[in-house]
Amino acid sequence: MVHLRRFFLAVLLVVCSGTAMAQTWPTKPIRLIVPLAPGATADIVARIFADELGKSLGQNIVVDNKTGAGGAIGSAEAAHAAPDGYTILLISQGTAVFNMALYAKPGYDPVKDFDGVAVTSGVSNILVVNPDNPAKSVADVIAQAKAKPGELTFSSGGTGTSHHMSGVLFERDTGVKMQHVPYRTTPAGIMAVANGEVVLAFYNTPTVIGQIKGGKLKAIAVTSEQRSELLPEVPTMIEQGVKGYVVNTWMGFAVPKGVPQPIVTRLNAEFVRISQLPAVREKMKAQGIDPMPPATPAEVDKLIRDDLALWVPIIKASGASAE
Repeated sequence: MVHLRRFFLAVLLVVCSGTAMAQTWPTKPIRLIVPLAPGATADIVARIFADELGKSLGQNIVVDNKTGAGGAIGSAEAAHAAPDGYTILLISQGTAVFNMALYAKPGYDPVKDFDGVAVTSGVSNILVVNPDNPAKSVADVIAQAKAKPGELTFSSGGTGTSHHMSGVLFERDTGVKMQHVPYRTTPAGIMAVANGEVVLAFYNTPTVIGQIKGGKLKAIAVTSEQRSELLPEVPTMIEQGVKGYVVNTWMGFAVPKGVPQPIVTRLNAEFVRISQLPAVREKMKAQGIDPMPPATPAEVDKLIRDDLALWVPIIKASGASAE
């Protein structure tokens, strides 16, 4: 009985200390780890929300880009950070889901090491080629790939990114074989298409919309179910005969497992509130980023588990690997 009392007392002390921490939090700047490069869609989203979050919490939100290994390096660092509410991680479908199938030891487990906070944004990709490429449609691209099996190159901002997985899905759904060329950053991969170093790529709308409108890239198709409001003249993959092909990547925020629940609840409320601000929604929509419906932390965790069940078998069946 004495041991039982001590156990419950210990639990009570932990709960009380967590509550007390949440009541005074935050008392210093908060680090927001973005595991992808400056200029990537994840970085754009992170900075939009960091600005508003800092205003509401009364503390600086320091965006820290920790790049490498398709986001695995920064995500692993966040997984091992102190669970005190002073480290937040920008999570995405690529870092929380794709990497689990691409790396034998990614250095973190999205289910065991993190508590989901919010899902705020979604974005589709655009199939782009160099303006000098004669291809005008998906059928043309397929013909080019089939003419040189395994030789047609496509770039990405790193193994495991949605750019990479879009190519894998394209291969599966069209029967072509291409050569993946991963770059360390998204901007470098985009430049490779613009310079003709690689033939094509599938990049997030916000990162290539400027180059498309500036004539440095040619858009062939969008990966969303509906055409993009920013490029209404560009048909979807489905419209061009690739049945069921849809890639819409989600992004959100998580914290290391063990952060006091009141802090997680507060952060969720703040991210949901910020995502509903007209100015924030306009910033995102202007760059091709779609605001996502509000989600609870439990719903974020479920989304990750469901996506793992969906995508891991697809990736493993493709043979794609980051190692």
